[in-house]
Amino acid sequence: MITPPSTTTAPRSRPHVALRPALPFAALGLIFLAAGCKKPAEPESAPAAVQAEKATRQDLTATVEGDAILSPQAQSALVSKISAPVQKFLVQRGARVKQGQLLAVLENKDLTAAVTDSQGSFTQAKAAYETSIKASIPEDQQKAQLDVAQAKANLDVAKAVVDARKTLLDQGAIPRRDYDTASATYVQARATYDIAEHHLKSLQAVSQKASIESAQGALTSARGKFQGAQADLGYSELRSPIDGVVTDRPLFPGEMAQAGQPVITVMDTSVLIAKVHLSQAQTQTLKVGAPAIVSIAGQDDPIQATVSLVSPALDPGSTTLEVWVKIPNKQGALKAGTPAHVRIAVQTLHDVVCVPDESIVETKSGDPAVMVIGADGVAHSKPVQLGITDGKDTQILSGLNAGDQVVTKGAFGMDDGTKVKVVAPGAEDDDAKPADSKGGDK
Repeated sequence: MITPPSTTTAPRSRPHVALRPALPFAALGLIFLAAGCKKPAEPESAPAAVQAEKATRQDLTATVEGDAILSPQAQSALVSKISAPVQKFLVQRGARVKQGQLLAVLENKDLTAAVTDSQGSFTQAKAAYETSIKASIPEDQQKAQLDVAQAKANLDVAKAVVDARKTLLDQGAIPRRDYDTASATYVQARATYDIAEHHLKSLQAVSQKASIESAQGALTSARGKFQGAQADLGYSELRSPIDGVVTDRPLFPGEMAQAGQPVITVMDTSVLIAKVHLSQAQTQTLKVGAPAIVSIAGQDDPIQATVSLVSPALDPGSTTLEVWVKIPNKQGALKAGTPAHVRIAVQTLHDVVCVPDESIVETKSGDPAVMVIGADGVAHSKPVQLGITDGKDTQILSGLNAGDQVVTKGAFGMDDGTKVKVVAPGAEDDDAKPADSKGGDK
């Protein structure tokens, strides 16, 4: 810094010293300032660390998925048809039962008495029927036949007497009164014969049939009353209609079981059904017997199952098709009511080009693409046409060849032409940096 001159006049005896020009020092400062402001050369961008796999040719099975609740193959809620107190239970909740096994008994003393009474009436009607068929009706028919035979014999005798007296009358051997008497007797015999013959025909054509039907009707009525009483008594005994497990027993002995109220519930859980609702498009090629995989929360291993039913009609509320998947459960490890995720195989293709699902990204236009790594380590976006998928791998119809290496992790947001470095899954690489939206450092 240059100091300004003083206001006091310097002594003349002191010589004035001239200052040296400051320009060289200023120029030197500008040189150093220019040198300090020069931008250093930018270092080369580090490659983006990615994971990659090669496109392969393999068999691929397309699947559809859905959530469901496991249901029993068969279930029966045993409902009381009569109102009566529970006399006793023969099983507890959780017990395994067989078809036809007696599970509970309701109070039935009055019903037992009704059965005894109706059984007596039925026995009486049966005896009356046997008597009618084997005794009364044959005897009536036999008597009618004998009456006809006797009347016929009397008619023949009367006819012979009339003929004989006619001859004697013509010869003048007897008076006409004797002939008239014989004629009257003949007329009476003829009437008796006609009556007996008509009675026999009526008995054979109508009376016998009516008597049999009457006896048969009385027997049938008595049998029906007896069977009704037995049925009422049977309603007091609740038997299992299926093999299964007792899952519910809401009443206790002594409590009133109302008609129409479930007393015991039995489920057949040896086979469970997962009912999945799928769209019509998803089930176009689905058939009964198709393999399926069922995943249960908390279980590591999926369960192999098969499709047992594809509904022939759409659900009017959801316009979906209900598909039943049958799951074996012999050991009872699975419980009815458990949520499950179901994956069903609908189509299998052989020897097709596939890539992992995670390698597929979308272009700015929304079309599918993959990032293909070239021999120079640069990833290029390549549009592809997709086929079926199994939820893990997807078929590539066009745009990619088997053996092409595609980015599986790190492709999202990557620009075309990004330099990449393939690392092993979970590996740490301090030198490699993930790619930004520009493909390098800012």
